[in-house]
Amino acid sequence: RVKRDYNLEKRKYVLGGSVVIVVLIYLVRLFTLQIMSEDYKKNADSNALLNKTQYPSRGVMYDRNGKLLVYNQPAYDVTMVMKEVENLDTLDLCRTLNITPDYFKRRIREMKDKRSNPGYSPYTHQVFMTQLSAEECGVFQEKLFKFPGFYIQRRTIRQYNYSSAAHVLGDIAEVSKKDIEIDDYYVRGDFIGKQGVERSYEKQLRGEKGVEILLRDARGRIQGRYMDGALDKTPVPGKNLTLGIDIELQQLAERLLEGKIGSVVAIEPSTGEILCMASAPTFDPRLMVGRQRGKNHIDLARDSWKPLLNRSIMGQFPPGSTFKTTQGLTFLEEGIITADTPYPCYGGFVHSGLRVGCHAHPAPIPLVPAIATSCNAYFCWGLYHMIGARKKYGSVQNAMATWRDYMVSMGFGYPLGVDLPGEKRGMIPNDKYYDKNYNGSWNGLTIISIAIGQGEVTATPLQIANLGATIANRGYFITPHVVKEIEDEALDSLYTTKRYTKVSEKHYETVVQGMRAAVTGGTCRAANLPGLDVCGKTGTAQNKGKDHSAFMGFAPMNNPKIAVAVYVENGGWGATYGVPIGALIMEKYLNGTLSPQSEMKAGDIQMRRIDYGVHER
Repeated sequence: RVKRDYNLEKRKYVLGGSVVIVVLIYLVRLFTLQIMSEDYKKNADSNALLNKTQYPSRGVMYDRNGKLLVYNQPAYDVTMVMKEVENLDTLDLCRTLNITPDYFKRRIREMKDKRSNPGYSPYTHQVFMTQLSAEECGVFQEKLFKFPGFYIQRRTIRQYNYSSAAHVLGDIAEVSKKDIEIDDYYVRGDFIGKQGVERSYEKQLRGEKGVEILLRDARGRIQGRYMDGALDKTPVPGKNLTLGIDIELQQLAERLLEGKIGSVVAIEPSTGEILCMASAPTFDPRLMVGRQRGKNHIDLARDSWKPLLNRSIMGQFPPGSTFKTTQGLTFLEEGIITADTPYPCYGGFVHSGLRVGCHAHPAPIPLVPAIATSCNAYFCWGLYHMIGARKKYGSVQNAMATWRDYMVSMGFGYPLGVDLPGEKRGMIPNDKYYDKNYNGSWNGLTIISIAIGQGEVTATPLQIANLGATIANRGYFITPHVVKEIEDEALDSLYTTKRYTKVSEKHYETVVQGMRAAVTGGTCRAANLPGLDVCGKTGTAQNKGKDHSAFMGFAPMNNPKIAVAVYVENGGWGATYGVPIGALIMEKYLNGTLSPQSEMKAGDIQMRRIDYGVHER
């Protein structure tokens, strides 16, 4: 009998199993490489095919009257395919492109760095230099045959018809690594909206890239279009935008703010469309075009006056007496007062040793003349009685929470949602804020300054303008927005939906009467334009230095077409800058032009400069 070697037989199965496993591993790997992954296919294709990106034209922008604001002009990029570069005369290339050898070396290093350029491949086009002018491109084109592996890529860059509205329109710049990681539509060298409308509506404006597939031989020489262009993809142009901005109104607002720090915002109440949004200091949007953009941006960013800051949506200021309208509305709706309730004012609000000053006017007075004369005492008394109404609310905390809910419903305390990047929320304090800061021991006297738009309360000029639109509409607003129409696309429903406040329409009518009285015989008399039935409210916001000058208003009183907010830092009384600037903006928009007398006033305001000393903002 032959004795069987079981160890040998087991070894046979082990070896056989190992061979099967190795074969399966190879089969899986081959399947992955050839079927699941396109990496090797791309490398193989890149030897025979050249995919040349065709960039779409970016959508253009018009103002509400059809005037062209932003358009495209030809520009050219220099691209290179690293594998095709041979026997390169670097010095000749640098002289032709007017660059230094150090710049050339740096660009090559950046191109090959896969951390900053994750899409790098020696077989594909890499952007070497951007935004050559037609003249620079012509010089390079003549000598292109001497530089194998280098190509000219046509694209467009932005151009501006006007030197205005830089903060609104925004700008474009080369994509960052983060941009590429977020959206694989982009590759190194592409451009993307960085600020303003350019950023908010990037996907609509950019369009869709096309591609031209070219066939090349073993030496990399182009032999023509692959399959006669059957697989080429035509670029799809970006969508055009019509803005709500009236460029002539925008130019006037910027002109009136020269030599000042501040903002002018105008809104069409019935639609929420922003008619102008001026922030001062400003800058010429054409500084952000071309290869000098980087240098110009650094210079503007270092400017202590912060011209890059869009104060209309990023500035957070005490709204001052413009805020009194929100208090009157809240007190009426909550039953703290009626339209006929009088409050005393003998030089201001005085209670338990606390005094809030006021200017001379008849007293006691009810709500309408209190708005017209901008009486501090009236609104302090109203808030004091609301916060102290324990029978109604149970506690000061509940009363404060109720008050805050009204302010939020009127568009304060949170970003409104404007279609521009960077909007700030402002500040509306709540009961928890005061509990924390006063260890739970506070009352109406402690926080009395918020009744007149001071203390902890802050708002953006956009929120103040939106308050004017809300009062004009008698109780609702549509989220303010810059873009009026998108080509072949509907606006987001946010910009077409009415947002109602917590206050009844009948109470708005009372406040409107007060704002009208402010213009006909109160603090806004300089805004009493013949035939326009202007309603307004001044604001003088206290500051560490000179007070800020503010105005909020709308016109006409019935069927209003425009609501305006003006805010001039350190401008003094609201009637000094806020009212006359607001009046000129309304007159220009409603009449289409300024009268000779108003034109003289505009010239005078333009020439007046505010001495800010050494500006450290």
